[in-house]
Amino acid sequence: MAARDRLELVCRMTSIYLVDDHQIMREGLRALLVAKGYTVVGESANPTEALADLVRLRPEVLLLDLNLGERSGFELLAELERRQLPTRCVVLTMSAQPRQVAEALRMGASGYVLKGSAANDLLCAIDAAVHGKKHLGADVADLALQVFTLKNEDSLSTLSPREQQIIIMVVKGASSSQIGIQLHLSPKTVATYRSRLMAKLGVRDVPALVRLAVRHRLIEVDESGSRSRRATDEK
Repeated sequence: MAARDRLELVCRMTSIYLVDDHQIMREGLRALLVAKGYTVVGESANPTEALADLVRLRPEVLLLDLNLGERSGFELLAELERRQLPTRCVVLTMSAQPRQVAEALRMGASGYVLKGSAANDLLCAIDAAVHGKKHLGADVADLALQVFTLKNEDSLSTLSPREQQIIIMVVKGASSSQIGIQLHLSPKTVATYRSRLMAKLGVRDVPALVRLAVRHRLIEVDESGSRSRRATDEK
């Protein structure tokens, strides 16, 4: 079978889901992908709705914008990782912030392409994702390199104000339920925030989170004792 024929076969067998908060962008992507032989199985502008569809449809590739109005594509990335869904994610966004590139890759994204890129760049990223490989857009590799050469001590600056608020409450020993009551959030939403901020910081458990918080003087040493162990137990 010729290489071109194999590529067309892969396209016909590849199912894709679109998440972008601009309908005209989704329509354009759908037209491009269908014309290239891919199957677009669904689309959404809302991370919560999209997650339900991803669980039900199990597409091979998710094309994800990071900026979804008041929501963030990182929420969906965190859920993909937490639920260990088989769908591979290619970020397609306007955001050229180096730290967002590195964060997306840390959270399991298979590719990162800027919306100003050529269509072929996106198609290459999709093909790489299908084959379990990574692909960075032409203008993205240098952005990622900038971050990976920085020290881990700068990682706290990637947290949103809400995440900074939650990290302090977690390391002081508050449970997800307690945090949710104080911040008027559901425990599930708090758990998502916890998962996302820990992925950003590159830590896997609460004790490591406590050590990081102490090192950066977010809390005093005597605040990280017995109360933080309750958060560890909740993990």
